[in-house]
Amino acid sequence: MPGAVPQPPGGYPPPLRLGFPETPAETTTRLRPVRPRQRWRTVAAAACVVLGLGLIGGAATGAWLTGDSSAETAETPYTATRTAWHSVPVDTLFPRTLQGKGAGPGGTHRSWTRVAVAPDSTCDDGLDPLLLTTLRSVGCERLVRATYTDATRSAVTTVGLVFAEADAPAMRALRTRFTEQKLGARKDLMPRTYAPRGTPAASFGAAQRASWTVVPLTEIPVVVLAVSGFADGRAVADPQPAADAMAEGAGTDIAQAGLGHEAKGVADRVERGLRRAVADLTEQPG
Repeated sequence: MPGAVPQPPGGYPPPLRLGFPETPAETTTRLRPVRPRQRWRTVAAAACVVLGLGLIGGAATGAWLTGDSSAETAETPYTATRTAWHSVPVDTLFPRTLQGKGAGPGGTHRSWTRVAVAPDSTCDDGLDPLLLTTLRSVGCERLVRATYTDATRSAVTTVGLVFAEADAPAMRALRTRFTEQKLGARKDLMPRTYAPRGTPAASFGAAQRASWTVVPLTEIPVVVLAVSGFADGRAVADPQPAADAMAEGAGTDIAQAGLGHEAKGVADRVERGLRRAVADLTEQPG
């Protein structure tokens, strides 16, 4: 073609222009330009990494050599217990059956079957106001409860665990108050029952409460409580603390029926199970 510039040997032919603009059909985001890497910055970053690794390694080695306990935090019974209400299986906290060897009147054997487990709740929802006020000094993380019946289905017992927020001195102070002021024997500090419909405990209400126990523990932040009554729903005019109903020579209907032993026996076995569970949680791998 006249006037055409000859194609260089081995080159590509020039693009054919058809008169269309070169503006692309899409608008794209302009990327930020990458600045040339500066050698002094690379050297400084590498030095910081080496220095940091050296400090971490030195601290770990020092902790290992000196036996620094802060290097790994060991869980204590108090810290483990505060989460036990949701970390321990319900069948461990409240076994389906409890065995009470020698737990009945005169050393007779007892056994109990779980009939209901209450949803975990706040203490405001599960405790009478005066008992709630009495326990306020140790706080309440959570309340869990279950109800049991004895082998003859003549007695029902609601047992509960109040997981406290307090430390050991506060729990000891509460235990001292209960002992010195005999708070465990006050009828206005009885625990509430848990009596869902369709169970042998369906008629176990406030008027049916016959015997009870409330015990603040000191080795772990828990208050153990239990209340028992007749399974036939009869009202009780004069409830009796478990300690009094279990006393030698006690002749009340409550004592004769062994309801003090029911409350104390169920509470003791649930407490023992909780202690074992906490011990497992705090056991250090050897």
